[in-house]
Amino acid sequence: MAEELGIYTRYGRRGASSRLRYFDYRNAFKTAGFAPHFHSFFPDAYLKRLYAGGGKSRLLAAEALLRRLTSTAVHLPKRLLIEYELFPELPFGVESYFLRNRRYVLNFDDDVWLKYEGRGALAEKYDLLIEGAAGVVCANDLLLEKARRHNANVIKIPTAVDLDAFPKQARKFPDFTIAWIGTPVTYEYLERHTEALQSMALAVDFELLVIAKKSLGRRAIPGVNMRFADWSEAKEGELLARCHVGIMPLPADDPFAAGKSAFKLIEYLAAGLPAIASPVGENLRVLRDGETGYLAETPEEWTDALIRLKDDTVRGRFAANAHHLAFEYSQQKFGPVYAQFLRGCLY
Repeated sequence: MAEELGIYTRYGRRGASSRLRYFDYRNAFKTAGFAPHFHSFFPDAYLKRLYAGGGKSRLLAAEALLRRLTSTAVHLPKRLLIEYELFPELPFGVESYFLRNRRYVLNFDDDVWLKYEGRGALAEKYDLLIEGAAGVVCANDLLLEKARRHNANVIKIPTAVDLDAFPKQARKFPDFTIAWIGTPVTYEYLERHTEALQSMALAVDFELLVIAKKSLGRRAIPGVNMRFADWSEAKEGELLARCHVGIMPLPADDPFAAGKSAFKLIEYLAAGLPAIASPVGENLRVLRDGETGYLAETPEEWTDALIRLKDDTVRGRFAANAHHLAFEYSQQKFGPVYAQFLRGCLY
């Protein structure tokens, strides 16, 4: 009989981190003999408000915390997979009370330590949770290094893509199209590279397709030909595959950005897109400079990289390299790895 696995995520499928690191592995967990039961912390309404520009709702967060406290008091499985923590904003002592006599695995895809930095007892919450964990899953090397200071049973599993969601062949947009995919919250990283994008637009005729939310059009960057599309799980693979190049700009002076997991670049690999990216954090490991794209820092470097990728021969060679590398960052590869790690930790 399959053993219940309680999976405690921050969001439902609408949240990228929860969807890609938990929900998408449901079948892999079942194949490994688990009966996965998902418990999301925030309701979809929380993200809907956030992405609409309404900010974080303290009321919805408080309701979510009360709901989780109540539900876990009634029933908490013996084996758990947890996205960061059970109870955001509550101290370690509360979690340790609920987690007693349980075996749990933690999963991190962002440098969430930063949100509790300088906040008294909360500052060491994640370290203490990691010390008590049966295992820890980390999405990138920075997080892996942090977790290994407190637990020897740690594995790196990148935020991976489902290759089946990307068409093998796609008819490209008639005009040279650059893709950026993300959320309304991370759109600011694009805005912070306004000078680079304007320089690129002066040198190369292109359309920048922003796959996030149509309403971001009111924040279009002057001097750059842009089109905005609402993101959807069903359409993202098709839209990306129709583009010619993908970009992932990140600020060099942002500690949180340095802890991000280069998922945009992984999606571009799956779509067969050469990419241009800032030399920040995990971008340095995922993008193979001169093989699947170019790392660029200054506006001049971004512009030079785009000029080179406008060449059909160069772009075709890089696209082939991207397709070849995509499996290394796929759910098809990591599903069995993830499930086997959980079995080894939880039994």
